[in-house]
Amino acid sequence: MKLLVTSLVLALTIASAQAMPNTKRTLTFDANVEAPLKTQMLSDLAFLGSVKSTKTSPLHLKVFGQVDGAVYADWFGSRIYSIGKNDCGSANAVACVIPYINSNKMWVTKNYTQFDHPQVARVSVTYHEARHSETQNGNWSHATCPTPFKDANGNDMKSIWTGALLQGQPACDVTAFGSYGSATILLKNIAMNCSNCNSKVKADADIFGNDQINRIIDANSKAAMKADFGMRK
Repeated sequence: MKLLVTSLVLALTIASAQAMPNTKRTLTFDANVEAPLKTQMLSDLAFLGSVKSTKTSPLHLKVFGQVDGAVYADWFGSRIYSIGKNDCGSANAVACVIPYINSNKMWVTKNYTQFDHPQVARVSVTYHEARHSETQNGNWSHATCPTPFKDANGNDMKSIWTGALLQGQPACDVTAFGSYGSATILLKNIAMNCSNCNSKVKADADIFGNDQINRIIDANSKAAMKADFGMRK
């Protein structure tokens, strides 16, 4: 999910445009985005666009608004207009936004579908990257994870997606409102508040949300998030 790429082979021919689920916006896909990948992404977005809830945490209100599928669809559609495929400059990347090329375009890598991760985890990645589209917020640049970078049990922190070591990598946040923070807020609210999600979806959202909060390396920001989620300090 790194933002920067030094050299890219770009596929700029647009293959098709698809209506965004639960919104009138359209999402265009480059010609190098294979049909199975496009279908998977649209299915993932449709899932989030179907979410219903009567409850929303305060931090979620600040980032997204209500926990509601139509709200999510509009939030994403107002930030990402097109999808391309690229390696994003790293074998460990899942997706990226490259602001100096196009802040409203998301690039996905083979890792998006290569690993057998839950749908709610994949869609959290797309919303993580959509946060990076916000030029008015400096595209929410990541912070460098500390070295060493250990979990509460003293184990090395690794990517839940690829297993890569995170220490010293630009893969952390110091704010609840950055890409890792906002994706965590999304996941935890689905886990806590989604009224039409089944128990597995909510459990998956909780697992990945609990993992992602560990990438928030500012103690005050992490404490505020835990309070928002009703977690113990």
